[in-house]
Amino acid sequence: MSSYALQWREEQTSVQCEDTIMGRYRQISMATAAVFACLAILPVRAEPPRVSLVQQCCGDCHSGGDEAVSDVWFASLTTTDLAADAELVQRMIGVVDRREMPPSDAPEFSEEDRALLLKELREIERQALANAEPIPPPIRRMTRFQYNNAVTDLFGLNRVVFTLPERLMREHPGSFSPESGRMADVVHVGNRPLGKSQMIEPRLAGVAAFPQDLRAEHGYDNQADHLSLSPLLMEAFLTLGQSITESPDFTPKNVGIWETFFTAPDEAADHDVVLRERLRPFLTNAFRQPIDEPTLNRYVAHAKGRLERGEAFTPVMKSLAAAVLASPRFLYLFNGITDNTGTTIPEQGRAAADLTLASRLSFFLWGSLPDETLLHLAASGELHQPEVLESQVTRMLTDRKLKRFCDSFPAQWLQLDRLISSVPDREAFPQFYFLKYRDSMHMMLEPLLLFETVLIENRPITDLIDPDFSYRSAHLEEAYGELATAAESRPKGRTGEVTQLTFHRVPITDRRSGGVITNAAVMTMTSGPERTKPITRGAWVASVIFNAPPPPPPADVPPLAEHPVGDEANLTLRERLAMHRERSDCRGCHDRIDPFGFALENYDPVGAWRDTYTNEREVDATGSLFQTLTFSTPVEFKDAILAEKDRFTQALAGHLLAFALARELTPADQPAIRRIARRAAKDGYHMQTLLREVILSTPFREPSVRQSTLSPTAEEAQQ
Repeated sequence: MSSYALQWREEQTSVQCEDTIMGRYRQISMATAAVFACLAILPVRAEPPRVSLVQQCCGDCHSGGDEAVSDVWFASLTTTDLAADAELVQRMIGVVDRREMPPSDAPEFSEEDRALLLKELREIERQALANAEPIPPPIRRMTRFQYNNAVTDLFGLNRVVFTLPERLMREHPGSFSPESGRMADVVHVGNRPLGKSQMIEPRLAGVAAFPQDLRAEHGYDNQADHLSLSPLLMEAFLTLGQSITESPDFTPKNVGIWETFFTAPDEAADHDVVLRERLRPFLTNAFRQPIDEPTLNRYVAHAKGRLERGEAFTPVMKSLAAAVLASPRFLYLFNGITDNTGTTIPEQGRAAADLTLASRLSFFLWGSLPDETLLHLAASGELHQPEVLESQVTRMLTDRKLKRFCDSFPAQWLQLDRLISSVPDREAFPQFYFLKYRDSMHMMLEPLLLFETVLIENRPITDLIDPDFSYRSAHLEEAYGELATAAESRPKGRTGEVTQLTFHRVPITDRRSGGVITNAAVMTMTSGPERTKPITRGAWVASVIFNAPPPPPPADVPPLAEHPVGDEANLTLRERLAMHRERSDCRGCHDRIDPFGFALENYDPVGAWRDTYTNEREVDATGSLFQTLTFSTPVEFKDAILAEKDRFTQALAGHLLAFALARELTPADQPAIRRIARRAAKDGYHMQTLLREVILSTPFREPSVRQSTLSPTAEEAQQ
């Protein structure tokens, strides 16, 4: 049996699993019922008028009678019950704060009643969180994207290990330079999933990638409970490590550590000394912790035995490197230090916590192993110190490896993978199909380049909603029609680019376009082949912009006909949908998400502007945000979101923290999210400040500390 297989058999038995599968949120009807139940049972100011308000608003639906919509009765809940269920209390706070309850067809609360209810609910939340156990980032396997990066960094490769279609944008040399603090005015990029020629890049020949890790629903592809290790995948890792070191491209020309690790020493050299000198730093980097002597001795003994049998030095070192790539200590991110069997050693002190922090930090921002600087600071127990950690975050944000964060987070946050399967009708939208390629090759890159610019230039995150600039190719400008920039500002040049697309930074003077919401990519991926889907668009806005995804629709709801006939043919899409959502159990969600979708109804299925439908009826984009901020155009919708920018900031903080911790967030994380958002707001909502505050937050930096034990600042105590 080969050495890498032996190494796997020795170590794979020690892989420990944690149960990180989080319970899904209850249906919205449960939270709705609990809100009104809470009004009836709260001990503070429970005067008769307030009880009357509860009975008036929700008696028909939540009384437990024959006509009741919910299965939760007022009498079934007490304040003590609520204090034991932080998840439910936070949902209740959300629906009241966002004015989703009472529903639009029920009497509204007075502002005084709403404020008092929120105050009482937040007090119950504090009680509920007092005993909430923190959940540390779970043990998890590297994703395919992270594995590629880690192997590249470990060996100092000047090429990728294998092709990664999940990298939606590939920038060409010189286009990405975070150290400059400025995005270039002209960038040359490629779009990988939709153009075969985009996948031509230097990589290791003979190395086949393992299957792509899929994005979790309302989550990311690095979520621990989705990263399983089946027997087939285990076998694939065994083969993969060997195929990497045996690739014909794994040569001194392409491997940065070749001279210091693989090259044979002088014949007179002591093999024991040489092996220890070379393996110690290599294993420390691969396993992200100072290597323990038993592990080092085992690798050295195995190599010496083979060398004494007459095997050449370089093949032996390649075999050892392949074994390392198949080791659980390389493949898994553990919490703490592991011993020579891969078992986590408890109570290892500050250095152990800092080494875990170093890996968490590097896999968050760089999608890869921590570098020598991070490992040194962690091993010395200094990394957790706020001033040291802040300085390292600043350094990492100016390193070109930050491109890996841009290759991973924004595309998943915006759910741009959905664009790949979009197929607008060729007859209705022939402009979408460009020669034998599709407009989505160009569409997809606009929001990704915007995100990179906001990050590199440390611009306010409000620029993601309503920027005064964008990046567009000449072909994309042509496709936008009347939404294109002024003629004098438009990119000039070929529109037939395929292998390398040229994007220019252009000013946005028409606020109907630009930003992560009003761009062609989002409009196309939230539409069907022949018509827009306002409900889909609304659900996307609720999930992405406000981090409040709606529950799935009932299974027995009939779809809307693609081709209306009879009287329906003369209706607007809003009127047609109104006829199909009369069910009382559907109304609550539709009241919440439909306004978001209809606000974007002026954009057709490929993102072009329209004032009327094909039946000549005018588009109606009117609505309200949280039942307070009214709008009648997409520009006014943007203004409403900007007026609620603190909600957007908190939502984006939640997305970032979930990505950073590789798990679904829990009620215990919410105080930290609010703290992150407040501190980012104080600093002008800058993107790098938001990232920095995520990293400095307690769940990220000290995941074993309860949020409830932290002393709030005077400002936070008033929230």
